[in-house]
Amino acid sequence: MNFQQLRYVRETVRQGLNLTEAAKKLFTSQPGVSKQIRELENELGVEIFVRHGKRFVAVTEPGKAVVEVIERLLQEAENLKQVGREFKDQAAGTLTIATTHTQARYSLPKVVGAFKRRYPKVHLTIKQGSPPQLAEMVIAREADMAIATEALDNYSKLLALPGYEWRHCVVVPAKHPLAKEQRLTLETLARYPLVTYDPAFAGRSRIDEAFRAQSLVPNIVLSAVDSDVIKTYVELGLGIGIIAAMAFDEKRDRHLRALEAGHLFGTMTTRVAVRRGAALRGYAYTFIELFSPRLSRKLIETALAGKAETYEL
Repeated sequence: MNFQQLRYVRETVRQGLNLTEAAKKLFTSQPGVSKQIRELENELGVEIFVRHGKRFVAVTEPGKAVVEVIERLLQEAENLKQVGREFKDQAAGTLTIATTHTQARYSLPKVVGAFKRRYPKVHLTIKQGSPPQLAEMVIAREADMAIATEALDNYSKLLALPGYEWRHCVVVPAKHPLAKEQRLTLETLARYPLVTYDPAFAGRSRIDEAFRAQSLVPNIVLSAVDSDVIKTYVELGLGIGIIAAMAFDEKRDRHLRALEAGHLFGTMTTRVAVRRGAALRGYAYTFIELFSPRLSRKLIETALAGKAETYEL
């Protein structure tokens, strides 16, 4: 038994039992992957996968138990490496953040600036995607943490902690009739074409729920993942926009007006998620605390140890 065999099994499961894709990810050949897995099965005395010809079609019952142990073993092996890196040079290394456009554009610049001043030798990478994609990046160890509003607390393999709260606003052209409204209602918004987020992003689910609760059908003419795209199309007259309030800048968006909408859609929570069982570098804790001062290293370590299941703002 060796770590190569364990990695081959894990990657095969991650690629939906597609040996060709697993081989590509592992930079090896499909026969090589199949051979190593068969050798491990022979050593263990159980079949991990159900086969149909040369294809894997399912994970066997004993295979499910084997995969769980493999995940733990490889996680602990990575944790050992992290311990070595931490004590070898506490101020150098890499840190990969998986996040959405809105967070990268509006929430993270000051955090990144402060972090780089403190850790100039750490190579920082920011990857963007949808919240489900971000979660999978962390689970697959392609990122150290994910930051998003939607979806992160739906994954059992992740510890998702609340970072900060925010609300939506409605954006309209400066001369739009709604610019003079004192207090918006959902009934009023339903009369206009709307431009807002894609269903996977930035509290869109809460927007849909609010209209549905009032038995209203919003006329959403454009969905986007990017707040700046939404504002651009509002300026072009396509409709009125619903965006995260943090994404409105009075100087930059001087041709638009932002109207309070928190009373319509409630308060959103942006969360920071890390892999359960992961050993984080010291500077990773620092990044999280710069992003959300409430999330101290002690609190995160306690939660990762399973001593605190939930934490609310």
